[in-house]
Amino acid sequence: MSTAISPLAPKTYPKMPAIEGVRMATAEAGIKYKGRTDLLVMVFDPDTSVAGVFTRSLCPSAPVDFCRQNLPAGKARVLVVNSGNANAFTGQKGRAATSATGKAAAKAAACSEGDVFLASTGVIGEPLDAGIFSHLLEGLVKEAQPDKWAEAACAIMTTDTYHKIATVTAKLGDVDVTINGIAKGAGMIAPDMATMLSFIATDAPIAAPVLQALLAKGTGKTFNAVTVDSDTSTSDTLLLFATGAAAKRGAPVISDVKDPRLSSFKRALDKILKSLALQVVRDGEGARKQIEIRVEGAKSSRSAKRVALSIANSPLVKTAVAGEDANWGRVVMAVGKAGEPADRDRLSIWFGDHRLAHEGERDPSYSEEAISAYMTRDEIVIRADLGIGRGKATVWTCDLTKEYVAINGDYRS
Repeated sequence: MSTAISPLAPKTYPKMPAIEGVRMATAEAGIKYKGRTDLLVMVFDPDTSVAGVFTRSLCPSAPVDFCRQNLPAGKARVLVVNSGNANAFTGQKGRAATSATGKAAAKAAACSEGDVFLASTGVIGEPLDAGIFSHLLEGLVKEAQPDKWAEAACAIMTTDTYHKIATVTAKLGDVDVTINGIAKGAGMIAPDMATMLSFIATDAPIAAPVLQALLAKGTGKTFNAVTVDSDTSTSDTLLLFATGAAAKRGAPVISDVKDPRLSSFKRALDKILKSLALQVVRDGEGARKQIEIRVEGAKSSRSAKRVALSIANSPLVKTAVAGEDANWGRVVMAVGKAGEPADRDRLSIWFGDHRLAHEGERDPSYSEEAISAYMTRDEIVIRADLGIGRGKATVWTCDLTKEYVAINGDYRS
């Protein structure tokens, strides 16, 4: 973990309310890091529903396989997360570690192994010794408290420079329900989820299939619309837990995704997903600037997103922003290489409110002085209008600095 906090870190953090039916505890297990927490246990009341989305990497970690196996039952009682070791590409040893952790967690929480969820983040290819921490789980389950959200977020960090938390209140029927979330991620971040772990909990009484539909849809314009370095991790895990405790206060039980009473909850969930996703981007390894890329006028929204990601993932675009150079020619390059329909002579490019290129050439009103002042900001918006259709998409990334190379050049040492 870097010692210097990102300049894009939040200036203030929200006070995280307790969510009935969720308790947390953390520990220093010494898996990789010394003098900091690296183990999280989250305990849920009986009948908690769960939904999840995971990496699309074809080399997934052992904990991702474990979660995928348990998810269809839609119930959760305990989550165990370790940082410092991803337990990925660890073969039979990795499966043995998840099995041992699953058994220990089930015993500690007095539940079945099918109600256990696991996540690991850190170095790939190093076997994870579950014996380092499995004996701690029973004590952690016993001492878990509902007010440990910030501590939970700290325990799951790797190269993150700050913990990532968010909370939102929504209406379900006439009753207030709460959604809390934590996330970690700084590098190896790209759509299809990245080296990204996020855990969200609510007291809303929502059935697992409905949660799954809401989560799958919500990630499209949030976690799957952010990229730090185009690299998709082996370990991405986003889990959403619903304890249902608000039913005692009169919240309606929701079992149909088309239930009109879900509208406020949907908006709140999307808000928390976007907040956490942007916090991940703003903690991109070595990042100094957040970049929002808007593509419009594309053949379709899917095409627009591919063009936007081509721009967002271009090292040349990202290094230009790092150097505060409005090099719109690199945006032209990224549009042209995206493999999507485009017309050079209809393309327009803006940096903020400044139009730099229009109809195939530099804009006649281009002012180097004005755009240079704009590029000193820590939030930059790049907009490309392809001029051939109605498709549009927005993605977020960060600049690419020397610090990114430094962090990743000695990550394992």
